[in-house]
Amino acid sequence: MEYEYPQSRLERLTAAAILLLLVWMPLPLGSNRPWSMALLILLVGVLALIWGVALLRSRPIPNRSLQAAWLMFALLVSTQVWVALQWLLGMTADVGRTFQSLMLGITYSLLFLMVINLFNTRKRLTVLLAVIVISGTFQAFYGAIMVLSGVEWLLGVPKEFYKGNATGTFVNRNHLAGYLEMTLACGIGLMLALRDGQAFRWVNVLELLLGPKARLRLALVIMVIGLVMSQSRMGNAGFFSSLLIVGSIFVLINRENRLRNSMILISIILIDMLVISQYFGLERLKNRLMNTEVAITQEEGQLVFDINDLRGLAFTQSIPLAQEKTWIGHGAGAYETVFIGHTGPNFGGHFDHAHNDYLQFWVEFGLIGSLPLLLFTLLALFHSFRALWNRESLFRSGVGFGTAMAIIAIVIHSASDFNLQIPANAATYVVICAIAVLANGHSRKKYRKRYHSSHEA
Repeated sequence: MEYEYPQSRLERLTAAAILLLLVWMPLPLGSNRPWSMALLILLVGVLALIWGVALLRSRPIPNRSLQAAWLMFALLVSTQVWVALQWLLGMTADVGRTFQSLMLGITYSLLFLMVINLFNTRKRLTVLLAVIVISGTFQAFYGAIMVLSGVEWLLGVPKEFYKGNATGTFVNRNHLAGYLEMTLACGIGLMLALRDGQAFRWVNVLELLLGPKARLRLALVIMVIGLVMSQSRMGNAGFFSSLLIVGSIFVLINRENRLRNSMILISIILIDMLVISQYFGLERLKNRLMNTEVAITQEEGQLVFDINDLRGLAFTQSIPLAQEKTWIGHGAGAYETVFIGHTGPNFGGHFDHAHNDYLQFWVEFGLIGSLPLLLFTLLALFHSFRALWNRESLFRSGVGFGTAMAIIAIVIHSASDFNLQIPANAATYVVICAIAVLANGHSRKKYRKRYHSSHEA
């Protein structure tokens, strides 16, 4: 017999508000406008205050996930301490943007800690994953409908860029793709987490397509359509590469249900990519990929990367900026300021981001501020694969699959884009890293207002 965990009304309210916040964040242009950033910071701050009051009023609850997450939280905080020093000591080329980055960084850190604490049961974790999938499905559906209808509006404003491509409520198609990479991975992980573990039978395939999990399967189909219709090259490459990498590992380590798991993954690839996506822009995406030209030359002893758009040139122009202040950086959020100062106003295009998250973090944060973020991601991957390796729990291994896939997809995509500079995507990424910890450390007990006896679920 086990005692169930008590939870106050304030904690339940905070958990519900976080779920609503996850759906809201992508809606106002990815929360990538000053007012929507400020609103995100304010909302998370208020929720953290309510959560803090709830903690003071309640009895401490054993939380294995919280113990495992302290190092990751400390790494996030250490980066924010460094950004605060950049701002306070004037080690930044743009004081205003650095302060904005500091506030966003604190917001992400608080969100990570709240998710770890409030979604520490299997039921809560399942609901959290389901809400992320629902949000991704809406974004994909809305983006696809806008393109197919020819209306081409964002949330309340007409589209100016990427007409003919699905962008959801994001301005940039690549940021919709980055968001869908994560939500798709969560959906696949949830589907695997809820599998029954029985030996493979052909009827299982019909149950997967037509049975109780059909709604989840339909959500995956819609999100794949949205991803393909975004026409994002690295977004699609990141998603399917991560699916193949994590899927191969998953099939190899799980000997007992290797055939069943293989059929699930094959159905996702064949049905979604080769059948459904064929009618929603797969040919256009293939042409974009084939027409991408990359050349590497050597000039004055340095390698120069040339891609058939300005991003390649911006990449090579940003490397000297990173080398100029290798350790301390130019200041969080200061990339646009220092890049314009380096290249001049006649560069050929406006670049407020480096189109490479790694390079931008290096330019802005320096190695002192960037390395903790790298370690944070590596630890999240460690927790994901640790859960994936769990042969005793189908749920834990499924959630580990989803988080590992989401993290790897963003790691790949970040080499040519700036998803982690978009608040909605960065916050969702941090939440997924928290889920990676919860995949192993969550409890199967339920939250209740009062103690009473119960069998473990």
